[in-house]
Amino acid sequence: MSGRKYDVLVAGELNVDIILNRIGKFPEIGKEVLAEEMTVALGSSSAIFASNLSVLGTNVVFTGMLARDQFGELVIKSLKSRGVNTDHITFTAEASTGATIAFSYDNDRAMVTYPGAMTLFSMKDIRDDLFRSCRHLHVSSIFLSTGLKRDVHDLFRKAKSFGLTTSLDPQWDPSEKWDLDLEKLLPDVDVFIPNEHELRAMTGIRDLDDAVEKLRSFSNMIIVKSGTQGAFLWNGKEKFHQPAFLNASVVDTIGAGDSFSAGFIHCFLEGREVKECLRFAALSGAINTTRAGGTGAFENLEMVKEIAQNTFNHQL
Repeated sequence: MSGRKYDVLVAGELNVDIILNRIGKFPEIGKEVLAEEMTVALGSSSAIFASNLSVLGTNVVFTGMLARDQFGELVIKSLKSRGVNTDHITFTAEASTGATIAFSYDNDRAMVTYPGAMTLFSMKDIRDDLFRSCRHLHVSSIFLSTGLKRDVHDLFRKAKSFGLTTSLDPQWDPSEKWDLDLEKLLPDVDVFIPNEHELRAMTGIRDLDDAVEKLRSFSNMIIVKSGTQGAFLWNGKEKFHQPAFLNASVVDTIGAGDSFSAGFIHCFLEGREVKECLRFAALSGAINTTRAGGTGAFENLEMVKEIAQNTFNHQL
C-alpha cells in the first residue's frame, strides 16, 4: 500500500457554489431579500473535501464528471490550484456543470442545487488501474451522485477487494427517501461520517446512541458530526466525544463538515490514534468557518496553520 501513487481517491459530484452571505433573513415566497456579499467558488462536498485534504498534505486524485463550460473550467482550475490530480475527471456534452446556490444565514444555511453532469457519472467511469494506484476511497453526497449511487455497494466492495480503506460522508438526501441499504453497504465502509440530522433521517431514530446502536452490528467506525456540540465517534466498544472549536466570528458554515472529514481522513491515513484524528477533524471544520466558502480558509497550509494558531490557539 505504501508504494501506491495516491493516498486518496475521491469519487463523486462536482459543482460550483454561488454563496450569498449576510442576508437579513431567509427568502420567502413572493418577497425579496438582499445579500451583502456574494462568492462564486468551488462547490460540492466531494470537491471541497478533496481540495482541503490536499492542502493538508495528503496526495489526492479526483474522478467525476463535468461539462466543458465556464463552471467546469472553474472547478478544474480550483482543484489543480490546491494540488488535486484531475486527470481522471471526464467530460460530457449531455448536461451543464452543476451549481448550488447557498443562502448562508447565522450559523446555518439553505441550498438549492442543479446537479447537471454529476448525475451522469457512474462506476463504469472509474478504471481498475485507478483503484490499484490508491490507498483509500472517499465518497460524499451519494444521494446527489445518482449514477454512482446505483452501484454504490459494488463500488465499495471493489475498493476493498483492491486493498483500499474507505469512507463515506452521505450528506442530505434531497428526495428524503434515504434509500441506501446500510446493512449491505456499511460492512465495506471503514469510516462512516454522517451528521446528526442525516443519521436520524436514515435510521428513523432521534436519540443518537440508539440510532448508532441500530447500525453497530454491521458497521465499523461511525462518526457523527453535531455542529456546535462537536462530534461523537463509536469504534467497537469505545465512544469518544470531541467538543467543537467554537469561532465567535463565523463567516459561513459552507463546507465545514467536509473540512471535518478531510481532517479526520488525513490523520487516519497517517495512522494516528482515533481521538487525535477526531480532534484534528473538529479543528479543521472550525478553521473552515473563518473564511467564505468551503475552501477559502484552505488556500495553503501556511494559512491553515496561521488560523489554527491565531483563532483557536492551536499549533498544527
